[in-house]
Amino acid sequence: MVQLGPQPVPELLRPYVASLVAYDVDLGGPGTHRGLPSTSLTFVLPLDAPLDVSWAADPSSRRASWSSVSGLHAAPAAIHHDGHQTGIQLALTVEGARALLGLPAAELAGELTDLAAAVPELAALPERLLALADWEARIQLVWGALGSALRRNDPVGPQAEVGRALARLTRGVRVAEVADEVGYSRRHLGSLLRAEVGLTPKEYQRVARFERSRSLLVAAATAGRVSLADVAARAGYADQAHLTREWVRLAGCPPTTWMAEELPFVQDRDPEERPS
Repeated sequence: MVQLGPQPVPELLRPYVASLVAYDVDLGGPGTHRGLPSTSLTFVLPLDAPLDVSWAADPSSRRASWSSVSGLHAAPAAIHHDGHQTGIQLALTVEGARALLGLPAAELAGELTDLAAAVPELAALPERLLALADWEARIQLVWGALGSALRRNDPVGPQAEVGRALARLTRGVRVAEVADEVGYSRRHLGSLLRAEVGLTPKEYQRVARFERSRSLLVAAATAGRVSLADVAARAGYADQAHLTREWVRLAGCPPTTWMAEELPFVQDRDPEERPS
């Protein structure tokens, strides 16, 4: 039996798939889960009920579908649920957008769309998954479908300068420095990145720093002690207040609220770090 959680990615797909998580979770009652900004594209295939999703700040964007593909974004999504969620979620790299979906990540930036609209060639995948009852078979079906997509599409990723710029921005290098390193003006670099990922260099860097802080929070919580000041410093924020402001902008809540919602096992936090 396949254990639910992160699954190993086949070597052929590792440049294009950052992760695949199989999930079957009881959330204790109806509610809303936060879909946080990331430097990866999010590809969700629900199995128990259509995915009911919207942008947190725009209730009119709410829709339900048996698949969801969303590009990079600098605002939270809201995933509405009835208390139980089952499915498969993948994180695709920027290179994976072209190689597996056949389009640049920018075409899906800030969008919540279904597979049939985004990639007609994969439109049958949700129905084929629903016909299977075994997790091993489901995951192998997804890998097989993505392998076929890779053979159909051109696996060539964004031009080398764009890839280098994204890597440097992810590490927190200043935008002006990155532009100098790749030999472009800031304006030209901005145009190239918007055409590839749909975000400006500064927006991409903010999302990357936010993503880094999220990983640090999870690691600190797992270790049993969370210091927001330490997380802020290690993630590249000016201070704890800066960290909190960015979380409110990008996640729609302070980090303490997110930890209370998503990391209920955290028991040992300083009093000033407890959610109000």
